[in-house]
Amino acid sequence: MDVEYHEEYVRNPRGVQLFTCGWLPASSSSPPKALVFLCHGYGMECSDFMRACGIKLATAGYGVFGIDYEGHGKSMGARCYIQKFENLVADCDRFVKSICDMEEYRNKSRFLYGESMGGAVALLLHRKDPTFWDGAVLVAPMCKISEKVKPHPVVVTLLTQVEEIIPKWKIVPTKDVINSAFKDPVKREKIRKNKLIYQDKPRLKTALELLRISMDVEDNLSEVTMPFFILHGEADTVTDPEVSRALYERAASTDKTIKLYPGMWHGLTAGEPDDNVELVFSDIVSWLDKRSRHWEPNERVRTPPEPENKHRQAAPTKITRVTSSSGGTESPVPAHGRPQRRGSCLCGLGDRPHQQQCRM
Repeated sequence: MDVEYHEEYVRNPRGVQLFTCGWLPASSSSPPKALVFLCHGYGMECSDFMRACGIKLATAGYGVFGIDYEGHGKSMGARCYIQKFENLVADCDRFVKSICDMEEYRNKSRFLYGESMGGAVALLLHRKDPTFWDGAVLVAPMCKISEKVKPHPVVVTLLTQVEEIIPKWKIVPTKDVINSAFKDPVKREKIRKNKLIYQDKPRLKTALELLRISMDVEDNLSEVTMPFFILHGEADTVTDPEVSRALYERAASTDKTIKLYPGMWHGLTAGEPDDNVELVFSDIVSWLDKRSRHWEPNERVRTPPEPENKHRQAAPTKITRVTSSSGGTESPVPAHGRPQRRGSCLCGLGDRPHQQQCRM
């Protein structure tokens, strides 16, 4: 199947040029069935690292759009420097809404797709405008700091005292994330050779911003109300699968699903053997297909989003969880029917000036 690829630079309110790209089904007779917006992980980017994801979803009939955060990938800015996480989220919000406001896309379902730190971005985009999104796919999301790696409060206090003095210093010790995240050695080395991916030590202020936003997301998991599908490798040592369980259990969403893949690592869509990657994308497409629909104009009338500093009190929701006989898979029991049974295998782009054809 032919896939049309396009890319463009946009400028954020701070004057920084940001790289955006997208993949569409090339056939004019087959418009995208829904829109998917990619939120990449820390240090990652969309055009190369998430290219296979864009092509797979576009081949399945979806319009897929991505943006490199400020300081990431092909976007301008100090490499992997996050001065304020809220700026990153606001940039993404402006970009996705510029796409959704286009005439040909106004009746399409809108989904977020977040990997790792991108999971936190997706959840914060949802919080920014709770009724805007039709769902989210969250792959090994960063939505809570695991107790195994949470820094001591004294350390945080000391670092906070100097963050405005040396905000960009690369002084935060960290393990080799690429080595820990991607199981397949060939794919791991290909990712390591990607010069767009940041592979140095985290900058001081970036690390503190990630800590703060993780704690903020963790404190407000009960505010998540949109449909979502969490996918997480049980052998993930980068983001703890128990963190995904916490999101699943505490979210107020009535349509929520979690699937844990035995033996799989953090990089479910890019670092596993091909058979595992195909299984993961099959699950993702199946989930999206069941929730994609055509919206009539009057159905898109929404209530204004609440002020960002005002937190709603979500009503408690009882969720029944089912474990398949083969183990490793959990699904909710929908209010309207029987539980879904899953197997447990190893598991504004403006005028679009730059377009290429990808043949599958």
